[in-house]
Amino acid sequence: MIELEGVPELVDPVMVAAFEGWNDAGDAASAAVAHLDKEWKGEVFAALDAEDYYDFQVNRPTVWLDDGVRKITWPTTRLSVVRVGGDKPRDLVLVRGIEPSMRWRSFCNEILGFAHELGVELVVIMGALLGDTPHTRPVPVSGVTSDADLARTMDLEETKYEGPTGIVGILQEACTHAGVPAVSLWAAVPHYVSQPPNPKATLALLNRLEDLIGVRIPLGELAEDARAWQLGVDQLAAEDSEVAEYVQSLEEARDTAELPEASGEAIAREFERYLRRRDGGGDGGGPYSRDTPSDRTRPPKPKPAQRPGQDAEGPVAEGEGEGESSSGSENSPDD
Repeated sequence: MIELEGVPELVDPVMVAAFEGWNDAGDAASAAVAHLDKEWKGEVFAALDAEDYYDFQVNRPTVWLDDGVRKITWPTTRLSVVRVGGDKPRDLVLVRGIEPSMRWRSFCNEILGFAHELGVELVVIMGALLGDTPHTRPVPVSGVTSDADLARTMDLEETKYEGPTGIVGILQEACTHAGVPAVSLWAAVPHYVSQPPNPKATLALLNRLEDLIGVRIPLGELAEDARAWQLGVDQLAAEDSEVAEYVQSLEEARDTAELPEASGEAIAREFERYLRRRDGGGDGGGPYSRDTPSDRTRPPKPKPAQRPGQDAEGPVAEGEGEGESSSGSENSPDD
């Protein structure tokens, strides 16, 4: 029985979820939900029982001091609610946690129980994967769904992925079977600079979320962090001729493949975002047409490899490439 005492009646609620681990290359997705929670001062109203879903030898609890008193933080998934103001206010239910170690079906059913009790109208799950994408170009973000009607009405891709999946794919399918509209947003992170954080990918996810649900998201310092990140990677790549040559080859492939998309919907979407931010008074971010980086991490030399997602149906940008856990280990594709 889920009891939500103290949670106000929500307005047009959307659930936004992200999970650290296999589906979170560069920590881009979990950082996006953390940004929403921070900017809108989310209030935690529920946490799943860590004993039910986590292996503490894989995700260990942490000990910390609070005024000299030792306390323990257990790895889990927490839910918070934020109210988005503006001309058309709506509420977001933020789900932020770690990919569970066990009992995935029960985990998803519990999340769906909260969604049902809160009257959630749409579930958006964010993820990030490793891909053959240059850090110098805009981050590819694809929106995929298992619902044919939703794909048509929201201009999304209907996923055709087959292969290993993570909690993002499992939760999306659970939503579909429960009759809850669900979308997954996937950001492609350059595999040669996959260490977290990746503010550029986080920013790209938030921009796509903004377009999807029709709210203006305050970016804070995220746009500047993204510029610093790209500048840092530019400098590091310039110091290694092999990396620089490899990045150039990725740029050429990307530009050739996306030349027809340099106009039309992509430009219209960016212009609409600019108008929204201008009319809303702006938040210091502005339109982010020149995506950018920091010198926090040094990209390793690229290793020749098959294109992530090559054995799956569809390109990496459709959420069908490799992902990475927060510990840095590579994984297989997901939807």
